[in-house]
Amino acid sequence: QVQLVESGGGLVQAGGSLRLSCAASRTILSIRHMGWYRQAPGKERELVASMTSGGSTDYVDSVKGRFTISRDNAKNTVYLQMNSLKVEDTAVYYCYAQFRYGLGDYWGQGTQVTVSS
Repeated sequence: QVQLVESGGGLVQAGGSLRLSCAASRTILSIRHMGWYRQAPGKERELVASMTSGGSTDYVDSVKGRFTISRDNAKNTVYLQMNSLKVEDTAVYYCYAQFRYGLGDYWGQGTQVTVSS
């Protein structure tokens, strides 16, 4: 069993920044694919940013140029740096990791991000 623990959410004004963290209970070197999703009230969960084990990244169009996914292998942590936040970025953000070697897929518990106008 692997735990993913998110932190860093909160309330911020439009134009501000937040950095979300997702700490894994085992080495992230064994992750095949990782990502950050978000779910706003009344909407489906959407993939915001993703990173492969090789370091390739991808973003949903609405956050390109504003959000950056990164990782610190030594800390077993994945980050989502969010800049120039907009009201429409308000959502619960979840990290997701797909591990190799049959270890399975896991979700974090979610962290609320609220952007005020």
